[in-house]
Amino acid sequence: MSTLLSFLIITLIVGIYLLRGRKMSNKAKEKLAAARERSFHEPVSLHPYIDPAKCIGSGACVKACPEKDIIGIIGGKGGLINASHCVGHGACAAACPVGAITLVFGTETRGVDIPCVTPNFETNIKGIFIVGELGGMGLIKNAITQGRQAADYISCMLRGEAAPAGALDLVVVGAGPAGLGASLAALKARLKFVTIEQGGTGGTVLNYPRRKIVMTSPVELPLHGNVRLRETSKEALLELWASVIKKTGLKINTLEKMTGLKQEESGLFRVVTPKAEYLTRTVVLAVGRRGAPRRLGVPGEDLPKVAYGMLDPEQHCKEHVLVVGGGDSAVEAALAISCKNDNRVTLSYRGAALSRIKPQNRKRLDEALSKGALSVIYDSNVKEIGAREVHLSVGEAVKKIPNDFVYIFAGGELPNELLRSIGIRIEKKFGTA
Repeated sequence: MSTLLSFLIITLIVGIYLLRGRKMSNKAKEKLAAARERSFHEPVSLHPYIDPAKCIGSGACVKACPEKDIIGIIGGKGGLINASHCVGHGACAAACPVGAITLVFGTETRGVDIPCVTPNFETNIKGIFIVGELGGMGLIKNAITQGRQAADYISCMLRGEAAPAGALDLVVVGAGPAGLGASLAALKARLKFVTIEQGGTGGTVLNYPRRKIVMTSPVELPLHGNVRLRETSKEALLELWASVIKKTGLKINTLEKMTGLKQEESGLFRVVTPKAEYLTRTVVLAVGRRGAPRRLGVPGEDLPKVAYGMLDPEQHCKEHVLVVGGGDSAVEAALAISCKNDNRVTLSYRGAALSRIKPQNRKRLDEALSKGALSVIYDSNVKEIGAREVHLSVGEAVKKIPNDFVYIFAGGELPNELLRSIGIRIEKKFGTA
C-alpha cells in the first residue's frame, strides 16, 4: 500500500512538473513568434549561444538575465527570444551550471563586422587600440573595464620610455563609458594624454531620453573605486560621471571630433581635429559603432533647431516638435517630449509600420496615440526643414506642418571606412566569439 502511495505521489509530482514545463515552453514559443513578427529574434551584437547538446533546461540563464524575455525555455532547452535586445551582459553564461552558454558575435546567416584585436585590445596596427561598443562590447561595465585595461597595458608598454619632444603618450577618442575608463586609468598612470569627444561627456548615454533606465553592473573606476550601480537612470549615471570627473580633475575636450588619423614615418600617430593636431605614441578608439550621426541631406538640416541626439524635454514648451526615425530612440524621445508642457509632437517614419521597437515602447506609444498626445506619419520622408515649418513627402504629396524643433534619429555612419583607411583589419563574425 505504501509503495503504491509513493508511486502515485511521485507520478503526480512528475506530472505537475511536466505540465508546468509544457506551459512555460508554449508561452516562450508565443513570445518567440511575436519576436519574429517584429524582427527582434536576430541578435545585433554580442549575445549568448546555447549549445542544445549541453543544455539541461535548468532555467538558471533565464533568471540570471537582467533583461526580460531575452532567453526562454523551449522544449526543455534554453533558446533566444528577443535576441536583438540582448546587451551582452554575460550573466547567463556565468549562471549556467553545465557551461552550455558562450558569448558570440553574429549568427550562421548574419555576420557582424568586428575589428580584430588582441586580448589587450590592440589592433593589427601596433599602438592603436579599440575598446567598448566599437569592439562589440556595449554593456557599460564591460566598456569601462576594457578602456581601463587598455590604458593599463599602454602604461606598462611605455614604462621607462620618455615620449619624444612635442608628443603625447596617448590620445583617447571618445568620452563614453569606454573612453572614460581609459582616461581615468591614463590619469592614474600619469600618462601624457588628451581625451577628445565629438559631443558631450557621456557618449551614447548622453543621447538617451530623460529618465531612461540604464542597465549596468558593479564596476571599478580608476581614482574613484567601486561603483555598485545595477539599474539606474541616465541622469544618475551622468551625475556620477560628472562628480568623478570633478573629483579627479580629468579634462575632456568636448565638441572636438577626430577628422583624421594617420601614422607618421617615425611611427608616431597624428590625430587631426578641426581644433588641433595631436602627435601621440598610442591611440585608444572608444567612438562607438555608430560613429557620426547619419544626416538626411535635406535643405535646412544645418539650422540650429536640428539635433541628432535627445536633449532635455523640459526645454520644449508649447512647441511643435518633429521626431524623425522608427527605432526605440526615436519613439522614446517622442514620448518624453509629448508628455511635457503641452507640446505638439509628430513622429515621422519612412516605413509602413514601427516593427523594431521594444514591446514596452509599443504599449506606451499606443497609449499616447489613443490619448492624442502625439501623432505618427508613416511612409513619410523629410523634404525640407524651414524656419517655422517642415515639408514632408508622403507618397506623391507634400505635407507642410508647423515646426519649432527637429530631432533626427536616422542611425549613424559605421566608422569602418575610417578603420580601413588606417589599415585596421575587420573580421565578419558568423556566430563565433
